[in-house]
Amino acid sequence: MSLVNYATREITCKIVYYGPGRSGKTTNLHYIYGQVPDDRKGKMVSLATQTDRTLFFDFLPLDLGTISGFTTKFQLYTVPGQVYYQTTRKLVLQGADGVVFVADSQARQLSENIESFQDLHANLAEQGIDARTVPLVIQYNKQDLPKDLILSTADLSDSLNFRGVPEFSADALHGPGVFETLRAISELVLKRLSAGAPAGAR
Repeated sequence: MSLVNYATREITCKIVYYGPGRSGKTTNLHYIYGQVPDDRKGKMVSLATQTDRTLFFDFLPLDLGTISGFTTKFQLYTVPGQVYYQTTRKLVLQGADGVVFVADSQARQLSENIESFQDLHANLAEQGIDARTVPLVIQYNKQDLPKDLILSTADLSDSLNFRGVPEFSADALHGPGVFETLRAISELVLKRLSAGAPAGAR
């Protein structure tokens, strides 16, 4: 849940990038980090194995400026995609204000996308959260790969986007779709925050 500090007039929101292993969650954060001015970002923490997979999470605090007199900060996290890090995924997901589901557009990864998407909903339910109410954006990453290797965004949408949430085609390695995805989830989170009394206010 978002934290509102009235003393310092700061709102801190948490966005979690979720998806199967190697779908491009960390790549999204690396691209964002490389493009955001130094005075608008904190230090990026990335924990990876020798095979360059995120072990726990990436944490990237972003300062999005002032909204209604409050400095708004977004903390971006990724979860490990591998199934044996289930406990870590649950921990990182706790308190999320919004979720970006990063799908791997490769045709051979469809079952992994579906399994990870189901896993997301199950983990939210376990925390007593109705997944249908959580701000969610879906990103179809790796759309830059040869067409014979990937599924179209329409096919992916049919398999994953049953809620009709905002969705974006992306190439996280080179940038297309990355900031569009971040902007969409940020707007959803802020819209939800402004609609109700801020939970977690202190």
